[in-house]
Amino acid sequence: MTVPGTTRSTFDVGSVKGSNTFLNKEFPMSGKNFQQISELAYQHSGIVLIDRKQDMIYGRLARRLRKLGIANFDLYLQQLDENWEAEGTSFLNAITTNKTAFFRENHHFEHLAKTIIPNLKIKYKTSKRIRVWSAAASTGEEPYSIAMVFKEAFPGKAWDIKILATDIDSDVLAKAQAGVYTNERVEGIEAARLRKWFKKYDAEHYQANDSLKSILQFKQLNLLEPWPIRGQFDVVFCRNVIIYFDLKTQKTLFQNIHQHMVDDACLYIGHSETLLNVSEQFKSYGLTIYKRLQS
Repeated sequence: MTVPGTTRSTFDVGSVKGSNTFLNKEFPMSGKNFQQISELAYQHSGIVLIDRKQDMIYGRLARRLRKLGIANFDLYLQQLDENWEAEGTSFLNAITTNKTAFFRENHHFEHLAKTIIPNLKIKYKTSKRIRVWSAAASTGEEPYSIAMVFKEAFPGKAWDIKILATDIDSDVLAKAQAGVYTNERVEGIEAARLRKWFKKYDAEHYQANDSLKSILQFKQLNLLEPWPIRGQFDVVFCRNVIIYFDLKTQKTLFQNIHQHMVDDACLYIGHSETLLNVSEQFKSYGLTIYKRLQS
C-alpha cells in the first residue's frame, strides 16, 4: 500500500478542545502540537486522531517523553522530524490501540470452522495447502484462536497450513510471538482447548505450545507501506482496523487486500465495520463476513 502522498491535517490549531489544559500538565502540549501529532499519525499509519482522543494520546506519549528525558512536545516533535527512523516505531507503538481477546466475535470462528474449512478441504484435497492472514494480530489472541480452529480441523501433518500474523506495533507483536498470557487472558478459551493447546508457564501465566506455534509466522507490517507478501490468501482477518482510517485509506486498503486473496476467499472484519461504500470487490457473506469477488 502506498502512503498518502500529502500530509493530512485533521484539526485547526485553535479548534482542539481543552488544549489549554495540556499546557499545564507535566509536559506542555499545545493545540499545534496535537495537530502535528495527528498529521504524523495519519501520514505514517493512516490512523485518524479525533480531538476527543487528545487526553489518551497525551498519556501514551507522555511516557515516551519521560523515558527519553524530553521536557516538552515541541522538543519531542523536533526529534521525530530530525530522526524518524530512531523514534518513529516507538511513536506508532504508543498511539496504537491494541484491544483484543481469544475468540473475540466468536461467530467468525464458528463460521470458519463450520463453513469455510469444510469448503477448503474439498477445494485443496490434492494440494493440501492453505494460507491465512491475521492483518492486525496485536498481542496474538486472534491468530492463536485461528490456529486452534485449524489445528483441530486438520490433525496431523498431512496439510500445509500457514497463518501470517502481522501488526504495526512491534512491542505487541513480540508478546504475540512469545505466546505467554496471564490466567485472566486465557479465561475466554474453553477448558479442553486450553489443556490441549497451552501449558502452564508459571503460577500466573499460560504459554501456547509448540504445535500451535508451528503454523504461525509473526511479522511487523505497516498496512500503509508496500507489503513484502508473495502469494495469495484463502482467509483474511482484518478486524477492528478500518474504524481508525478515513474513507480514502479504507478503499485503498481493501483494494490491496483483494489483490492478495484467491477468488472466493473469505474476509472477516470487525463488528462495527462495513464495506458498504468502501469496496465493491467483496460480497456480503454474513454478519461482517465477506467473499472476494473475481477480478
